[in-house]
Amino acid sequence: MSDRILVVCYSNTGTSRRVADLLASQFQWARGEVRETRSRTGTAGMLRCVADSLFRRHPTVRYEGPDPREFETVVLIAPIWVYRLAGPMRSFVRDDAPGLKRVAVISVMGGQGATNAFAEIDRILGRPPILSTSFTAREVDDGSYASSLQVFGNAVRENAKKDGVVRPTTLSPSAV
Repeated sequence: MSDRILVVCYSNTGTSRRVADLLASQFQWARGEVRETRSRTGTAGMLRCVADSLFRRHPTVRYEGPDPREFETVVLIAPIWVYRLAGPMRSFVRDDAPGLKRVAVISVMGGQGATNAFAEIDRILGRPPILSTSFTAREVDDGSYASSLQVFGNAVRENAKKDGVVRPTTLSPSAV
């Protein structure tokens, strides 16, 4: 478990999972995944995504992977739903908050909402992420995010043992 850093993702469509897989493989970090107990397929599933975001609900999830308490830093990767953190990641952060020592965050979005997700994680944990960034789904699909992801991973690794927030939230230009 190189660097004592864990990558944890939630992905409904697979886009956030691709980001997590690349980051974990680039740095040889362990990886875990938040999964839901109910499917989000079809219209009913999409409506649950919207309702979970609008009402900040906490859907039932299960976590598969190494125990986050064994890591100094956990990188959370999740999509944005209706300008907010995806409900399943919200549940994971709330449920595992006591064991999350240091958190970095990557949001994957259609176009906006990352700052809302970062602020929500701050509220749940009672402290801001040490680093945060976002990518659009288009950047992930065309691969243009890869070099920025490498820079983010280097910053997480270099600052994994420092106290406090490394620097203010870093956003892609489209993250509003």
